[in-house]
Amino acid sequence: AAARRAGRAPREADDDERDGRAAVHAIADRSTSGLRCDVDIDPKATPWLSWEWRVDQVPAGASVEDDDRDDSPARVVVAFDGDVSTLSLRDRLFRDTVELFTGTTLPFATLMYVWDNRAATESVIPGPRTDRIRKIVLESGPGQCGRWLHYERDLRVDFRKAFGEEPGQLIGVALMTDADNTMSKSSGLYGEVRLLGRDGAPL
Repeated sequence: AAARRAGRAPREADDDERDGRAAVHAIADRSTSGLRCDVDIDPKATPWLSWEWRVDQVPAGASVEDDDRDDSPARVVVAFDGDVSTLSLRDRLFRDTVELFTGTTLPFATLMYVWDNRAATESVIPGPRTDRIRKIVLESGPGQCGRWLHYERDLRVDFRKAFGEEPGQLIGVALMTDADNTMSKSSGLYGEVRLLGRDGAPL
């Protein structure tokens, strides 16, 4: 894949302006802060996801490899549809349990692009409770803090890398900054998020 270089209670990210550009500012205080957009897009026709983000500090105790410390100052989350009947018994049970207790139906597959504290960049981190959540580490540690970073990712290539199969319909894109597991504070700034066709033209 190609890659180039925002209270305690859950809250939505706020509009902001930083460094002369419009941004979404997600602030998490022992909580999760995010913004989600439902879509219905064929990744074969519109395979590229483009965005930028900026993080000023990475929580020292966070690690997306450890379920008890799974916090990140910046995540871009993409959700995909698929045939639920093909899921393993474990994944179906987890999906049913989440729906029972939260009323939320999980996507068939979720791919997260994350900024971690220590994991190797481009590593794929499986979800501890279900195989249908995978994280790809784009940045690790504080080395790039304080800078706007730009990415263009081929969703098909990254989905194959993470799940070993072809992606289904793209049904959601979200921004998320979280600090609930480490009970810390975190923030992230997100610039424009765009979906691009095979010719590079924006959707």
